[in-house]
Amino acid sequence: MAAASRGGRVISTFLRDPSRTCSWCANSNQWRSQRFYSSNPTSPSIQPPTPGVSDPSADILSPPVTQQTREPYRIKSGIILTRPPLLTRELTPFESAFFLYQKRLNERLAAPFRKAFYFRPDTPAALDWQLKRRERRGVAARDIGRYNPRGRTGWDDEVLVGSPLSDPAVVVERLVQDAELRVSEDGEEIPEEDRVKVERPLPRRTEADEKGDTRRLDRLLDRTLYLVVRKGEKDPWQFPSGDVLTSEALHETAARILAESAGVNMNTWIVGRVPVAHVITDPVYKPDSTLQKRGEKTFFLKGRIMAGQADLADNAHGLTDFQWLSREELQELLPGAYFRGVRNMMADR
Repeated sequence: MAAASRGGRVISTFLRDPSRTCSWCANSNQWRSQRFYSSNPTSPSIQPPTPGVSDPSADILSPPVTQQTREPYRIKSGIILTRPPLLTRELTPFESAFFLYQKRLNERLAAPFRKAFYFRPDTPAALDWQLKRRERRGVAARDIGRYNPRGRTGWDDEVLVGSPLSDPAVVVERLVQDAELRVSEDGEEIPEEDRVKVERPLPRRTEADEKGDTRRLDRLLDRTLYLVVRKGEKDPWQFPSGDVLTSEALHETAARILAESAGVNMNTWIVGRVPVAHVITDPVYKPDSTLQKRGEKTFFLKGRIMAGQADLADNAHGLTDFQWLSREELQELLPGAYFRGVRNMMADR
């Protein structure tokens, strides 16, 4: 910036005194230091500079301060808090039959069982193994059925889709029966009524699934759940969100809103500082084109819950209810435009 001209008169600038501060630059730096994406109205004393207009109080060209106008949109930030799947999904009938086929191939080709490597002769464990293997007609694997890899049917590895052997419940039952100890320390077979029962695995469906309790986190264990809240029975369900303050970034607002809405008794983690989705609500204007109601631009960040539970007691946003729902349940519950704005960040399961 060597010189500036107004009305044919050249005004000297930094070439004469480099230590002096340009008023246009000072206003520009002050403008850049503000967070004008916040929901709060901008201070009238700090305005964006207008190039080409001089400041009468300065000896160089500088932009004047214009009158602040009310922005038609409020900027909000929210969090899409998720609970990831705790179980793998259920296998399809084809996948179950395929994995049984693979286990039979492994029994015949890749991993022949060596008894001497696992059991010492004439020990209770070896006697227990021999007893169970005789009942399986010499098959080492516990869950591949009446299949002898060394007999005449050794190459008959195919399994029909829908076979009982490929049913996960049948596989669990076979493994539980095989884990039951049937030989005592004295080498004697234990009567059935005296055997110690093996603890069975918990079912995939929980009590919350049976009761349809959508507030609990121990439901739909093989799906991703999302936290949604609402203020009243007639208000729509939505993700926790709130206004962005001038002194906050989007991720800082999301963390604050989550604590104010669902309490601090949760161990959560906000994944990154970049929004993963956004929803826009258009402003409402009066017939004379004046602004009646400001619109909203809500930017959502993604979060994970690792422990704890949501607690709406004494929340700062007047929330009265919350739910942990899957993607399909959210599609039925959320407003159409709202769901379309966030659906692309949701997991398939």
